[in-house]
Amino acid sequence: MASEQRGQLRGLKVVEFAHVVAGPLAGSMLADQGADVVHVEPPGTGDAARAMGPARDGVPLWFKVAGRNKRSVTLDLHDPGGRQVAHRLVAWADVVIVTLRASRLRAWELDWEAVHRINPRAVLLQISGFGATSSQADAPGFGKVGEARSGVVHLTGFPDGPPVHTGFSHGDAVTGLMGAYAVLAALHRRANDPSFDGEWIDLALFEPLFRLVEWQVITHDQLGVVPGRSGNQLAVAPAAVINTYLSADAEWITVTSATLRSVLNVVRLVGLPEEAYATTEQQLAGRVRLDAVLRDWVAARTTEECLRAFAEAEVVASPVLTAEDIVSDPVYAERGDIVTVDDPDLGPVRMQAALPHFHQAPGGVWRTGPALGEDNALVYRDWLGLDAGELAKLEERGVI
Repeated sequence: MASEQRGQLRGLKVVEFAHVVAGPLAGSMLADQGADVVHVEPPGTGDAARAMGPARDGVPLWFKVAGRNKRSVTLDLHDPGGRQVAHRLVAWADVVIVTLRASRLRAWELDWEAVHRINPRAVLLQISGFGATSSQADAPGFGKVGEARSGVVHLTGFPDGPPVHTGFSHGDAVTGLMGAYAVLAALHRRANDPSFDGEWIDLALFEPLFRLVEWQVITHDQLGVVPGRSGNQLAVAPAAVINTYLSADAEWITVTSATLRSVLNVVRLVGLPEEAYATTEQQLAGRVRLDAVLRDWVAARTTEECLRAFAEAEVVASPVLTAEDIVSDPVYAERGDIVTVDDPDLGPVRMQAALPHFHQAPGGVWRTGPALGEDNALVYRDWLGLDAGELAKLEERGVI
């Protein structure tokens, strides 16, 4: 584990008035690469993510990852004095991340106009359900609603089944990633444009996934087609081989082959006539038969036998890994993708490394999610310069 902050973004100052997933994940991406990220939480209760997900001996686990590498401070934004401190944080920061509703941002002077007035060179990342410029700017939104609006849920599942969400916070997570990318784009301009006058990044939860499904709008626009669910196939670019197959020892294996040569490798392996799959047209016409034969071929063999044969035949395949598989997988180990971090409540814990890998100035994980308000003194006294009297008054009134 890294014993201290390191990475590409050391010296970058970030404050996030954001809870649960999308905004904090954007901050987490920055923190993993060395940024000083201050996570502002309400006194007493903290971020709702602290109580979400599984727990060990009463200690919730999710926030140990979600809050890692950050500084936790408590601050009651309902209190005028708390808002004054929030504005001092805005003045201190290079980047401000918010996920509050538009009306709340205006009331607390954390909207773009106020942030820009307080800190003209700040980059503001504002994440909301439907975007700050839409008619639903003040409507509540969650990642699953974003997934549904993006078109992704309509495309996920089998043709005879219902639309399906993924088993994690997919929409929130992708929004966090796009938010971090957008922040870095704005910071690049700030570093290179003398006329830089701040930046407002306005990101709706449905937009990142919508952007990633590149073909759905143009397909409908030009062909009048509405792509639908197609199981494990790609809705608009079917391949001769792409599916999951159950082995004799009851493990799932994904096999995918989309080029003429790679499909012929599968054909030869399972004993079908090559001449029947010599062209792309023949391969697509014969894919139902090939899928059935491959399914029976895999079902008659153990996972180890299948993977060995696939490797020898140059067929692209992988077991469908569980968390148990991942932590013992040699490729994950070789890549250093799982790190062990000391936690004051749980002892040594394993979690994802700081990704992606930078070879010259890598990021790292130097702490798990901190205790609520653990960094109040560091941030308020040492970084913002509040004196002992100010801090005492705020504490007495329950503002921090």
